[in-house]
This record gives sequence, C-alpha cells and structure tokens, in this order.
Amino acid sequence: MANQNKEYLITSHPAKALIVFAVPMIIGNLFQQFYSMVDSIVVGRFVGEGALAAIGASTAFTNIFIWAAQGGSIGASVLTGRYFGAGDHRSMKESAYTTLTSFLALGILFAFVGLLIGRPVMTAMKTPADVMGDAMIYLNIYFLGLPFLFMYNALSSIFNALGRSGIPLYLLIFSSLFNVVLDILLVTRLHMGVDGVAWATLIAQGISAIISFILFMREMQSYSALKLSDQGRLPDADHPGDCRLLNASGKRVKCFYKDKLIAQTRIALPSVLQQSTVSIGMMLVQSVVNSFGAQSLAGFSAAMKIENIVVVPMAAIGNALSSFTAQNLGAGKEDRVERGYRIGGYGLTAIFAAVILVILQLFNRQLAELFLGSDGSAAACAAATGYMRFVGCFYYLIGIKMAADGVLRGAGDMKMFTIANLANLTLRVIVARTMAPAYGISWVWYAVPLGWLINYLIAYLEYRTGRWRTL
Repeated sequence: MANQNKEYLITSHPAKALIVFAVPMIIGNLFQQFYSMVDSIVVGRFVGEGALAAIGASTAFTNIFIWAAQGGSIGASVLTGRYFGAGDHRSMKESAYTTLTSFLALGILFAFVGLLIGRPVMTAMKTPADVMGDAMIYLNIYFLGLPFLFMYNALSSIFNALGRSGIPLYLLIFSSLFNVVLDILLVTRLHMGVDGVAWATLIAQGISAIISFILFMREMQSYSALKLSDQGRLPDADHPGDCRLLNASGKRVKCFYKDKLIAQTRIALPSVLQQSTVSIGMMLVQSVVNSFGAQSLAGFSAAMKIENIVVVPMAAIGNALSSFTAQNLGAGKEDRVERGYRIGGYGLTAIFAAVILVILQLFNRQLAELFLGSDGSAAACAAATGYMRFVGCFYYLIGIKMAADGVLRGAGDMKMFTIANLANLTLRVIVARTMAPAYGISWVWYAVPLGWLINYLIAYLEYRTGRWRTL
C-alpha cells in the first residue's frame, strides 16, 4: 500500500500521489453520504414526505456546525502537514495534540449553544409549522453528538495531513454500515421515526470517534524519534492546570501547546468564519425554499442529498491538493504544487464532471424517487429533478473552484480563500432572495453556477499572482 510510504505526497509523481490520497477519501465520503442518504430514504419511505422535509429543513442549520468543524480542521491539517513535510516530528505531534484538545472543547461548547438557540433559529428560517416538531426532535439529538463530530473531524484532519487518508476511510466504512443497520432497526422495526434516525447517527459517530482516537494515539507513538519527556516538554506533575494524555505505551504527554493553537487559529479562523458565514447564507437560501411549502422543501432536500454525493470526488481532489500543497511547501517543492494543481484541478475534475453530467441527465427522476417514492407529490418531484437537470451541467465549475480553493488553503492564503467563497455566497443569496419570490423556486438553483464561477475566478487570479509560494 502506498500509505506505507508516509511521504508519498512529496515523493511520488503528482498524479499518482493525488489519486492515492483522494481515492480513500472519495470512498470514505461516499460511504458517509451513503448513510446520510439512507437516513433520508428510510425516513421518506417509512415515515413520510413531511419527515423528509423536517430533516431537510434542519440541514442548513446543522451545516453551520459541520462546516465550523471542517473549517477549523483546516488550521490543523495545514500546520501539521507542513511540520510533517519538513520532517519536524516534534512540532507535528504538538500540533496534533493541540488540535484534538481544542476541538473536543469546541464540540462541547457548540452542543450547549445549539440546544439553546435551535428553536428560535428554525422559527426565523420560516420552517413550515407542519414539520417544526420533527425538525426539533432531530436537531436536539443531533446537538448531543457534536462533541463526537468535532473530535472525529479533528482526528481525520490529522490523519489526512500525515498522508494517512486510509484510516478515515476504514472508520467511515464501519460507521456508515453501522448507521444503516441502526436506521433500519430503529425506524422500520422499532418505529422510532425521525428520532430513530438521529440516534442512529449519534451512536455511529460516537463509536467511530472513540476508535479513531485510539488509532491516533498509536499513530503518534509510531514517531518514536520524538521523546517529549526527554526534551523538557512535559510539565511538572504538581501543575494541576496542565492537560495531559496517555500515549499508547502509557506515557503521559502534554496535549495543549499555546503557540501551536495560535498558529492554527491564524490559518483556521478565516476559514471558520467563512464556512460559518456560508452556512448562514445557505440558511437564508433555505428560508426562500421553505416559503414554497413542505412539498417543494422535500424535493429540494432530495436534490441536496444527491448533490452531496456527486460533489464528493470534487471535494476529495480539493482536499488532496490542500494536503499536497502543505506538505510540498513544507519540503520546499513549489514546482510540484503547480504540477499537481494542473493535473488534479483540471484533468481529474473534468473526468468526474463528465460522468456526473451523464448520470444526472439520464437518471434524475429515478434518483428523486429514491427519496420521494414513485408516489411523491408533483411539486416535490419537480423541485428535485429541476435542480439536478440544470445544476448537473455545471459541476466542472465546482471542481475547478474546489481545486483552486485547495491550493490556497494548503498554502495558508486564507484571506483570498475567504473572499472568494464569500463572493460565491453573496451572489447566490442575492439572486435567490430577489428573484425566486417573484419568478419561482428555480431561481434558487439558477444562482448556483454563478456563485461557483465568481469563486473560481477570484481564487485562480490569486493563484496566478504566486503569493502562495511565500506565505
């Protein structure tokens, strides 16, 4: 296995390195989306269209926390990847331990915040009254699992930064299959409804996060060249404020380093703010969809589930380029970054976009019926198929956008990364909120490729300046 060469991102041919890194991530994310899709299929078919709409109505809100976790993990992956690429295993381990500790604390904090503000936010989003009850059941259980979500994202980002993308893959496969089994048991056998889907997700994520933590501690132990206790990095035992963990050999190691947190925050904070702002913007778009009623909301929710699946390869290429860029800049190999960007950003994404286009044009109705059933309402089917047919023509745009984003993110150029993504969001919100109420729900998706295009142009022009080489 290529993962046995832990430095393959800075030594193998760029095409091979990106594919080896991205394929496990693609498979893993497909499994992750698979169990999310099964959640919706089980709810839509065994509970009802209204329950599917309830989960869909919750999505824009829950994405705030998901994207905050993913955005925060960027700081960890970039910094940890650079230390790894430079061969500085001491700093790499310090960065990893700090990431884990801070993310666990954030997960607990956000769980309390979510439980406090959930209903007011859903009310402000104009959630239809007939789906509000189920939406709140789903959300309240979801918030209880946020510590596991943040912990798992932190650990996955560390493994990816080390080029060990196979580990998150195996965990996602396990979590996905376990989630599906729980869905079927809790919803179809125990008739728990929406709350059964939420509990299934929480349990599967929790077990996956715990296993991931155990593997993380063993991975850190494998870098035996680092002896923290021999280098004066451990605090004295009589300092009760120090945070420490036990590694795989039973040795206590310090798990929080202020300087690493500051360095990670400088990279991650713009991304967290950007991702959170995007989430808020998507909530504004969601409120437009909500105003068209539960049936259109159910159709739009089904289309979003399909989109989350088809963009997985594009996102994997972007994430691969992020780690590829971070490690190669750390190793002083800037030319490899350019080669990797050309190969991944334009070649691989074109292949994926062509396949997606064919699938969505030929099978959009069948895909919609997976969630809505063959007897789904006309409004729900129209919303789902209309979105897929139109946006399916433009997935190459999101591919090249994510590739350019990945290079900027891996280089730590978070200012222009943030500006590009906020421009994307702003355009989509303006078009959706001004045009859809007057001319129909289809304007919600007409705005999508326009946002992707402006995002790509800003990110690409920044890439062309070459500033990413020296950040």
